[in-house]
Amino acid sequence: MNLELTGKKALITGGSRGIGKAIARELALEGVDVAIAARGMEALTETARELSAETDAKIVPVTLDTSDGQSIIDGVAAANAELGGIDILVNNAAVPGGGPAPNLDSITLEAFDADMHVKVLGYIRCAQAVAPGMREAGWGRIINISGLAARQVGSTIGSIRNVAVVAMARNLAAELGGDGITVNVIHPGMTRTERTPGMLEARAKAAGTSVEEAEAAMATGNNVGRIIDATEIAYVATFLASPRSGAITGDVIAAGGGVGPAIHY
Repeated sequence: MNLELTGKKALITGGSRGIGKAIARELALEGVDVAIAARGMEALTETARELSAETDAKIVPVTLDTSDGQSIIDGVAAANAELGGIDILVNNAAVPGGGPAPNLDSITLEAFDADMHVKVLGYIRCAQAVAPGMREAGWGRIINISGLAARQVGSTIGSIRNVAVVAMARNLAAELGGDGITVNVIHPGMTRTERTPGMLEARAKAAGTSVEEAEAAMATGNNVGRIIDATEIAYVATFLASPRSGAITGDVIAAGGGVGPAIHY
């Protein structure tokens, strides 16, 4: 299928590694010019160099801190200037795993504010910054990477932030749909990224097992019996970023390999 993405322009927050990097790669392979944004320019520059060599696409590093409103304004302006517009926004920057999973007594305002500012408010601010250009063009895609903590217990703040991302997306989809802009959410579950080998080694050491056994145990948490790779999340995001996905908006796609026994409708 031709996804009709050649010549589109994308901004990906949290784009220097992990799921953001994987999405940047897949979009670039489809002919999209990509601005990858994060707080650290060194990692961004290295990733931009790697992906540019691999895909022959234009990959631009942009410093952007989603917890800082002015940084978002400046970063989006820089991406616009480098790319000549932004057709696709992938909101991906977040505290990995939702940060700590404290019990009721240990939840603090500082922990709550830090996580919500980076993810929920950061996503909203990024959408605010790109929406005028998308409205003017009459077309746009906003994709929000959230997480299956929205459907599970275990991390109060993590669950709250991910549910909030869904509510935000549904409201923005209703508001922006008439302008040709779709807004959707992807819920990854346990996903293989650069952090996974170290995490598996730590779990294996703590349990006194092999890394292979630790991975097998971790993979029992979904229906497919393996850890989903970041590239697989990127495939979903790339379709949602394309003109072919126009019938999908204000919705959520779970991409965790089938997690949990609940039926969602």
